Amino acid sequence: MGAFASMPDIIASLRRMRVGTDIGLALGVVFILAMLILPLPPFLLDVGLSLSFTSGVLVLMVALFVVKPLDFTSFPTILLLTTLLRLALDVAATRQILAHGNEGMLAAGHVIAAFGGFLMGGDIVIGLIVFAILLVVNFIVITKGSTRIAEVAARFALDAIPGKQMAIDADLNSGTIDEKTARRRRSELEQESSFYGAMDGAAKFVRGDAVAALIITSINIIGGLAIGVGQHGMAFGDAAADFSTLSIGEGLVSQIPALLVSVAAGMVVAKGGMEGSADAALVLQLGRNPKPLGLVAGVAGILALTPGLPFIPFAALSALAGTAAYFRHKFPPAGNVEDVPAPAITLLEPPITDALKMDQIRLELGYGLLALAGGDTPRLTEQVKALRRAIATEMGFILPPVRIQDNMQLPAEIYSVRIKEIEAGRGELRANKLLVMSPNGKLDGLQGERTQEPAFGLPALWIEQDQKANFLAKGCTVVDPASVLTTHLTELVKESMADLLSYAETQKLLDELPREQQKLLTDMVPGQISVGGIQRVLQALLSERISIRDLPTILESIQEACANQAKTIPAIAAHVRTKLARQISDSLMGANGYLPLIVLSNEWETEFTEALVGPPEARQLALSPARMQDFMRRFGQAYEEAAASGDAPALLTGGAIRQHVRAVIERVRPSVPVLAQTEIFARARIRTLSTI
Repeated sequence: MGAFASMPDIIASLRRMRVGTDIGLALGVVFILAMLILPLPPFLLDVGLSLSFTSGVLVLMVALFVVKPLDFTSFPTILLLTTLLRLALDVAATRQILAHGNEGMLAAGHVIAAFGGFLMGGDIVIGLIVFAILLVVNFIVITKGSTRIAEVAARFALDAIPGKQMAIDADLNSGTIDEKTARRRRSELEQESSFYGAMDGAAKFVRGDAVAALIITSINIIGGLAIGVGQHGMAFGDAAADFSTLSIGEGLVSQIPALLVSVAAGMVVAKGGMEGSADAALVLQLGRNPKPLGLVAGVAGILALTPGLPFIPFAALSALAGTAAYFRHKFPPAGNVEDVPAPAITLLEPPITDALKMDQIRLELGYGLLALAGGDTPRLTEQVKALRRAIATEMGFILPPVRIQDNMQLPAEIYSVRIKEIEAGRGELRANKLLVMSPNGKLDGLQGERTQEPAFGLPALWIEQDQKANFLAKGCTVVDPASVLTTHLTELVKESMADLLSYAETQKLLDELPREQQKLLTDMVPGQISVGGIQRVLQALLSERISIRDLPTILESIQEACANQAKTIPAIAAHVRTKLARQISDSLMGANGYLPLIVLSNEWETEFTEALVGPPEARQLALSPARMQDFMRRFGQAYEEAAASGDAPALLTGGAIRQHVRAVIERVRPSVPVLAQTEIFARARIRTLSTI
């Protein structure tokens, strides 16, 4: 009863094991391998040979109508399975021929008998010659040519991967495509390289199949003669007639499907960049221009009139070609090259104005660093996207797209960052290593390749990737090369944000303001200030790394400054900074919850004030070089002492001289903020570290 109770489950399992499933495919492969060992009756041999012949025709038809090679990515697997099927059938047929060849022409089934009798015309020599010709055509011409095409296509496909990968990443960074499209294009690129690589190896299956067919047929003929004469006592002529006919028939029935599959392989790999199915592409390209068709009609007409040559075939071909040329001339296809006016050909060359275009931000990589921007997980490009998003969130300014490209003039492991075509910085990386930095800045006792971290100039080491755990256990910071490059790029971009904020970007920021803020903008522009004036105020803020994300507050402050008769950009920017005191103080707050400050003494305040010369709207600092050096030395000492204790202090000065002190500090430490007393939020906790 238990057996009968489980019967529905067994039936359900058998239904799942159908063709097209993994279990069905596995059973099919096991059955093919079994044919290499177990004897196969003539009926099953006929079924197998019919399947081989039909599958060869199917593969050829699919290859003819496929639109692009990647639509037939299963072809290498099909090539292997069909070759394995033919070899298994060859072995099974050999067993039947050698064991029962003396019994007559039907000893190995009806298919082999039909090929051995009908296609050979009853003549063994003719059959042997036809078999040899098919073998030569398949092995030397078709298979060898398709193998060579597959090898070249695989090499070029693999060589082009880095460039195509970088093109996809560049399109993604520029916003031309979205993440889903980029993922799809990366997948197609991976499939293309895998397909051509697999075709390079799979094409050799067909060559091996041709060699095996020659060897198996020779064995069948020689072995059949020996068995027929020696074991069965047949006359030599009878044995030669029976066994040779069966052997050559088996060779023909095996070689014809092999020839079909070889032609299909050649069609797929030779398709290359051809667009559309093979029939449409060939008809379009061969019959697109009426001139070649007209010349063919003329040549065929001359041959038809030549004495000794048949008139009807050449005359018919001449008429067909002439008719096609006439209709192609009267009804040209869309986009015909002849329809393009001659002056339009000059448009194929890029206009000279393209030479004036420049990349706002460009990252150039030596060839040894291209792996950072390629592969299945291009870490560098992902981090560049994250950088643009972080800058937009932190500073309220969307960076221009970062173009990543190779530069063969750079050393292999060098990268260069260019801002508006001018190099802003460069560094050296080890693509297959990790960068280690000690928390105390000392590398004593640590083994590795000594270097400097490119963003901040800190001492560091390059180590092998398998040493990461050891250095982490010592409390060191371990960073991958892509993160090192991105950190350097971040610092360079922050230093150049003012230059990157163009008039067009400013206008875009203003256009994207909420509707309730547009009225304020209408009242200001152009009556009180121009868009260019707003741009220069925003640039003044970005140059000191002050976020412009709170654009409504900035615009309100600009309007208020203009209403108070502020005429110059520095005066307007100073008023805006005062209104952003809370934001500025919060951004500079230390880890302990207070704002660390280095205060400028009254003596230096007085000296800087007295050194200002010129009209009020364009005052300049005229401090003596000796005093300037003394001031920078004292500031450097105070800052180093504060930095040693883990603080990143700001310099506090009076509002009248803040801009001029900042100009001095910027030359030695551009990242140090300089604040006026009115720019500190009233409720901010402050801590004075030292006084200059």
